[in-house]
Amino acid sequence: MKKIIIQLILLLILSIHSYSQSCTPQGDQTSFGTNNTWIGYVYDNSNFTNYAGFITAGSAGSPNFNENFGGDNVNYPTNGCSFQTSTFSVRYKLRRTFSAGNYDFIVGGDDGFRLSLDGGATWVVNRWADQAYTQAFYSVTLNGTYDMVLEYYENGGQNRISFEIQDACGTTGNPAVYGTGNIWRGYVYDGTGFNIYKGFVTRGNASNPDFDESFGGNNVGFPTSDCTLQTETFSARFRLQKSFVNQVAIISVGGDDGYRFSIDGGATWLINRWFDQSYNISTVVVTLNGSYNFVLEFYENGGGNRLSFSLSTSVLSGRFGDISASPTGDKVALRWTTLQEKNVDHFTVEESTGNSGFQPLGQVPSRATDGNSDLPLTYNYFAPARTGHTLYRIVMRDKDGRTTFSPQLSYRSAGERLSYRFFPTVIRNGRITLQTTGQPEALTLKVFSATGQLLGERKLQTRGGGEVMQVDLPAPTRPHGVYRLQLTTSQGQIHTQTVIAE
Repeated sequence: MKKIIIQLILLLILSIHSYSQSCTPQGDQTSFGTNNTWIGYVYDNSNFTNYAGFITAGSAGSPNFNENFGGDNVNYPTNGCSFQTSTFSVRYKLRRTFSAGNYDFIVGGDDGFRLSLDGGATWVVNRWADQAYTQAFYSVTLNGTYDMVLEYYENGGQNRISFEIQDACGTTGNPAVYGTGNIWRGYVYDGTGFNIYKGFVTRGNASNPDFDESFGGNNVGFPTSDCTLQTETFSARFRLQKSFVNQVAIISVGGDDGYRFSIDGGATWLINRWFDQSYNISTVVVTLNGSYNFVLEFYENGGGNRLSFSLSTSVLSGRFGDISASPTGDKVALRWTTLQEKNVDHFTVEESTGNSGFQPLGQVPSRATDGNSDLPLTYNYFAPARTGHTLYRIVMRDKDGRTTFSPQLSYRSAGERLSYRFFPTVIRNGRITLQTTGQPEALTLKVFSATGQLLGERKLQTRGGGEVMQVDLPAPTRPHGVYRLQLTTSQGQIHTQTVIAE
């Protein structure tokens, strides 16, 4: 019995040896494919060693292909020897003649890949690193015959290599131009990083800028003004210039995958969810007054795609300017200025002491004719003096019941009182002096334009004891103009002052 088992083992070893001897790699590793059919020379190692044989990709009608070699870590045959799809490399070669024109190359890989148009002397696409499936894009004008080399390696896990070439269609539309009249201009790109411009679309209508877009579906052809886009990996930048008159805007943006939204042409992002994700919605509430450059950016990185935008607004009663509190006998003199009033009926003065919420103290009627004024108006109210720390705020109420709140004003009774003063009131070179009394305190200095737009802010730390400190204001105050300075603590606003910059 033992003799029979030994004989069987010997026969098995001879069988394996005989099979291995029958594996002969074919292909010369140097010839280029023709007629749109690549020759891919395969190596059973990630660094083009241990040649196994060749495969082909593409067809007579198109050189485009998408290959995953039968799956992860499986045995895959070549014209020659099989190899295991765990660690391997392939060098594809194709000689192709291009008529004069513009062409887009789209190459993807997991792991490393690179593309050459001159036989491997230089690489127009070079993503030679371990990575999940990623695409790269290259646009070029060609005319004549080119020796294309596409190299790829796999270093474990999933594997995939893809190649696509397109005749670049002519594109129109300037991607820097904004839509108007509630109609967005959406500039669409092949690639998740705004890589190859394909054309534009418009969304929204004359009465409403809202839209909900799925780009025709998942991985389908989507027409633009010029070119058709494949909705698998792409990006879009929507632009809209829109004006507001003292309105509160509720803006909601949703996306699958990444999305972000700006009101200043893309300099800053009010909403920023720039990562792969299933459909999510983000909402921001912001006060707008003037003309704004809306930018809504989006990218899709495979699977489902969707982008949505909605806007709702309500008109504010008006805008506040300076607000201050000072002791007057046994009263606290509250003084505030409005920069603009729209349909305003009256003002309610409110106070908060200790941990209590705000309670009404009294009302002051609007001084504006019919409640409307585009000129500054000043108001006064004498509140009872409290012991300790008190917060005040002014509520502007219009004739339709809508309200606008002033910033909170912090006030301390005698013995606890702090004082703050900026001088001079006419500043030069962006520097001003701040004088404070009382204990050391952390302050925030905010700078507003004459129209109420926040231009910048700066953190300050006082040392107390009548300190005088030099403060460099944020850069936007350097041009000539009128600005409002506001000091706040963690408990609320404590001082505002209007200054002029020369």
